[in-house]
Amino acid sequence: MDIDLIFKIAGIGMVTAVLHTVLSKAGKEEYAYLTTLVGIIIVLGVVINLVSKLFDNIKVLFRLY
Repeated sequence: MDIDLIFKIAGIGMVTAVLHTVLSKAGKEEYAYLTTLVGIIIVLGVVINLVSKLFDNIKVLFRLY
């Protein structure tokens, strides 16, 4: 697992948190929650992709033996 992936997820989380805070302070609560939801969906997409690769590697490992 690359350290870059951890930084990417942390960066998305920080950007999402800042945008949520700015939009909340500006009175745009709907957009703030929408921004948070989009950030969560992006991170979940990255994690699901990693889990898929993990299962593929496990399948290949057991297919060899």
